[in-house]
Amino acid sequence: MHIQNYKNKFTKKNNLYNKCKKNVIFVKYTNVEIMTNTELNIPKELLRRAKQLGFSDFQIARAIWKDSMKDEHLDVIRNYRKSLGITPVVKQIDTLAAEYPAQTNYLYLTYCGTENDVQYQNDKRSIIVLGSGAYRIGSSVEFDWCCVQSVKTICQQGYRSVMINYNPETVSTDYDICDRLYFDELAFERVMDIIEFENPHGIVVSTGGQIPNNLAVRLDEHNVPILGTSAKNIDNAEDRHKFSAMLDKIGVDQPRWKELTSFEDIVHFIAEVEFPVLIRPSYVLSGAAMNVCSNYEDLERFLNAAASISKQHPVVVSKFLTNAKEIEFDAVAKNGEIIEYAISEHVEFAGVHSGDATLLFPSQKIYMETARRIKKISRSIAKELDISGPFNIQFLAVNNDIKVIECNLRASRSFPFVSKILKRNFIDTATKIMLGIPVDFPNKTDFDIDYIGVKVSQFSFGRLYNADPVLGVDMSSTGEVGCLGSDIHEALLASMLSVGYTVPKQNIMLSTGEPKAKVELLDICKKLVPKGYKLFATRGTQLFLKENGIPATMVRWGDEKSSPNVIDMLNNHEFDLVINIPKDTSLDELNSDYQIRRTAIDRNIPLITNARLAVAFLEAICERTLDDIAIRSWQEY
Repeated sequence: MHIQNYKNKFTKKNNLYNKCKKNVIFVKYTNVEIMTNTELNIPKELLRRAKQLGFSDFQIARAIWKDSMKDEHLDVIRNYRKSLGITPVVKQIDTLAAEYPAQTNYLYLTYCGTENDVQYQNDKRSIIVLGSGAYRIGSSVEFDWCCVQSVKTICQQGYRSVMINYNPETVSTDYDICDRLYFDELAFERVMDIIEFENPHGIVVSTGGQIPNNLAVRLDEHNVPILGTSAKNIDNAEDRHKFSAMLDKIGVDQPRWKELTSFEDIVHFIAEVEFPVLIRPSYVLSGAAMNVCSNYEDLERFLNAAASISKQHPVVVSKFLTNAKEIEFDAVAKNGEIIEYAISEHVEFAGVHSGDATLLFPSQKIYMETARRIKKISRSIAKELDISGPFNIQFLAVNNDIKVIECNLRASRSFPFVSKILKRNFIDTATKIMLGIPVDFPNKTDFDIDYIGVKVSQFSFGRLYNADPVLGVDMSSTGEVGCLGSDIHEALLASMLSVGYTVPKQNIMLSTGEPKAKVELLDICKKLVPKGYKLFATRGTQLFLKENGIPATMVRWGDEKSSPNVIDMLNNHEFDLVINIPKDTSLDELNSDYQIRRTAIDRNIPLITNARLAVAFLEAICERTLDDIAIRSWQEY
């Protein structure tokens, strides 16, 4: 027996394992070799070997300059290796298992080759669309839909469509969607390599979400033709400090804010505005490191997290407005003039991330004056930022007092939703504008729609061990469902049922937190009892209901030994629905009711943690039955 095979028999490690182990050692050795170069004098063969092993320009620069590395060092590495002739080649992905010559538009870049598999025309007829990347919390099929619609419009207008995306789950990576697909990472280095091959007419960064948007400024610095809104204005919207300063300049109201300079300055600011405050990093998606703080302990903890995720851009602390309605403004503009728009509202008050919130379109419960002011403010912002393409603005409204939260100069998650309800493709319009093709103003508005759409989020807390299923300003949902109905009750009920909720058979458990939430749920609780529902409540909520003439059975907290105990009843599946409303998002408050929420999730009992959504759902089940939900296709609306 060969000595190598003999070893493998007993170690259970085959030749592939040993080869991989050897490659890991080789990578480490290469990294050490690079690090010995304190200046840019890396031997050509060492640099080529590093690129073949997968070292990025960033990793090479970090190995050389270590903690003193700056952004410009990446260009130094790039220019140096190009001067040595070390550049990637384009290869086709073999889809025929090497049985026949493959002719495919699936492409990738590699340093382990000597020639390209495709020919380039250099006719400036290519349009590159940067995709949405991996599916994760904050970026999913919504942005992929936007990318696909943009590519379709590009093809229809006679351009060669080029997609850069690395996610095989997406439609944008299907072979019949675009003329060329680069199945490669959405990093600056790789995107620039592809741009140099394609020599495109332009590049679209506004349909794939935050990842492409974050590349806009660096691409612009390298003279890449960005279609639509300029990189400078994208930066003016993404940079919290610049955007807030711009709003002050044009006289648009916003919550009071201060840029993070020192902890002492923030403490003085909070002394003026009082808690709660909102911490907001720049250039982030899905509210990463964004948090509401109700005390100084939370403040210090969340400030450190925000500063670490937004190192190159400022962190802003602003006054958080409680009990404010959040309103979304999705729109497409041309040279600063709004062409079409959609105003939708959240069921939940501000404090729930827009990706988690329940969205109503057309908006149902905002004043006409509120809508008028929102349109006026949006026109001012679109003009100041000279927007050409898609954008989204988020507003706070307390009565008719309107304040701007933020503006994203890209497609938002709700673009597919409002496009399908209005039956007018916002991305098609935006892409035509970016290509310089004339577009028409829409001939109808949301006032002409006699149905309503409701978008409800899907969560995966059951698969996340010990996660607290309570919503906040950072996004938690892993999917969503949009449903249409003749009114809000039908559409909301259909949406909630579609994401896993059920109509309770009898027993509803209530723990409603602060007095305002108790009052908010009072009227609907009065409707539930005549419908045959039996209410159970923790001590404070039960006393409140009793004082207002509503019968409810009191249940003990989980740490109490007497019965009926809420945790025991949850474990026994004695409740059909649990409504648990935290008083605030402070750590102490969240911990106090955590056991109830977590047990409900672990026992697969429907849970609602927002008072306004609870009211809307309970009203829907009181006003509609399952038989009232019409089964109709999208085309019938």
